[in-house]
Amino acid sequence: MTYISRQMILAIAVVWALPVGAQDSGHMTDNGAMSQMMSSGLFLPNMDAAKGRALFASKGCVVCHSINGVGGEDAPALDAAYMDLPMNPFEFAARMWRGAPAMVAAQEDELGGQIEFTGQELADIIAFVHDSEEQKAFSAGDIPEKIEEMMHQMGEEDHD
Repeated sequence: MTYISRQMILAIAVVWALPVGAQDSGHMTDNGAMSQMMSSGLFLPNMDAAKGRALFASKGCVVCHSINGVGGEDAPALDAAYMDLPMNPFEFAARMWRGAPAMVAAQEDELGGQIEFTGQELADIIAFVHDSEEQKAFSAGDIPEKIEEMMHQMGEEDHD
């Protein structure tokens, strides 16, 4: 039996939904990865769940969101088991957009400023939150010391 990952299903669904001829060529991204070029001049970046795992921790998403029970409890858990499949990555971004005012306020309060993402970083994080296999590797050890200290300080403030 062939194993198909959630990321592969997502990529197949996105490519299947493209208009005929939209899959004709590729585009080289800033980091040298080939991305899916669409006939309208747009391209879909490759989505790397492993890079997304590192970004989820280093960007500070883990301060408010959890995966595998690791992370904050102030926002919804982002375990792949809770995600709709197949998933349109633009729908995920739209959900983030709808929650942006509250997320930005929390980021400013908890992190001292708004988190900035490139399009590629967002694509990688979206891949991670939809990839149950990559999530199995996520642990407290993935959290950078600076973010871990921030989470610890916040926990102490909550108990005061």
